[in-house]
Amino acid sequence: MFLSATKRHPILTAVLLVSSCLTSNTTLAADSIKLGLLHPTTGRYKAEGYEQAQGALLAVEEINQSGGLLGKPLELLMADTASKVEHAATASHELLAQGAEVLLGGISSDVVIEIGKTAAEQHVLYLPTLGTANEITEEEGNRHLFREYISARMTAQALAFYLNQNIQDKKLFFVTADYSWGNSTEASIRTFTHTTNTASHPGVKVPYPRPRQQELQSALDAAAVSAADILVLVQFGEDMATALELADNMGLKEHMQIVVPNLTESMAASAGASLMENVVGTTPWTWSVPYQYGYPRGKAFVEDYVERFHQYPGSVAAAAYDSIYQYRDAASRAGTTNSDRVIKALENHSYSLLKDPQQWRAFDHQNIQSVYVVRGKPRDTVMQSELRSDYFEILLNVPGNSTARSQEEWTEIRQQAGKASHL
Repeated sequence: MFLSATKRHPILTAVLLVSSCLTSNTTLAADSIKLGLLHPTTGRYKAEGYEQAQGALLAVEEINQSGGLLGKPLELLMADTASKVEHAATASHELLAQGAEVLLGGISSDVVIEIGKTAAEQHVLYLPTLGTANEITEEEGNRHLFREYISARMTAQALAFYLNQNIQDKKLFFVTADYSWGNSTEASIRTFTHTTNTASHPGVKVPYPRPRQQELQSALDAAAVSAADILVLVQFGEDMATALELADNMGLKEHMQIVVPNLTESMAASAGASLMENVVGTTPWTWSVPYQYGYPRGKAFVEDYVERFHQYPGSVAAAAYDSIYQYRDAASRAGTTNSDRVIKALENHSYSLLKDPQQWRAFDHQNIQSVYVVRGKPRDTVMQSELRSDYFEILLNVPGNSTARSQEEWTEIRQQAGKASHL
């Protein structure tokens, strides 16, 4: 296993601590293929950053144990973005200066968009493993960016399949992080749930990044007096956990259904089983998927991850793991790590690794995959599970082709933004 860190952005200490096979005298290969992983090790999305790094570590270790890529070992370089655009830009250039041939990672959508711009400028492949704003593969999409994670539109459409069965004559209230991901998620949910009338279905925008607790409290106070039936918390990471705790303290869960559009195991762990109980959301993967639907390779990933890190993997770890394997496979098919040839090897490629078939769409580089609508299990059920972290019950499995934007819609969006109708 080969690891190093940027000079200005230290390697993820916590990951190294759980990564028991790594030792202080690890020697870097002189002739290795370097992968640059950008993720937050500080800030309110750091739990997702840790999970992302662990998924990447496991993939790199496995690939190196099986012979590496094109006869060379993979070397994983890591840099902390702190979920800040300016940090991400600097870290991206530093990783490339160290020889990274591909960039991976990113949690917040604004950071992913910034890294994507760097990748396009430097003509290197970028595989973001989170970031769900529609803009990432629409207005801000470029030839060098391939998003493994689902988009806000895919999230909203899947969620609508569930909510539209339950929200007739129901009033929604949105508490939304005021940036690309939050706004595109809210807009998409409103469209598919037919709640675009903001007088009937109001909401509050919460400053991003790092909203103060009082700002979240004020938004929830407005929700409490709105007579809404459904509270849609378009918040992520620790901000979601804080908002959920405040809502619970106010007794909102007793008379409102709480929806968190994007859920991860890291977020559930931050909030805790009691707060997560009965919360509805979506995810592209959760550790129970391969067991419930019968995917042997997914089961092996879960068991190896649990043995290695003593916790269940979530969708963020799975996305990082999958992205590195996809890069390995594409470069192997291309016979080179040359970005142009790897891009061609990825486009329109279909595969199945941790779940049912997925495809890298050629026209927008969005990964088309199933989306799962989930609900937080009762606390007692979670506490009785082996690792006390079996948080989610799967309610629906929605095919990716039913949730993704069409090429015609994508082309229209690009033209309206003054962008080319091709990448």
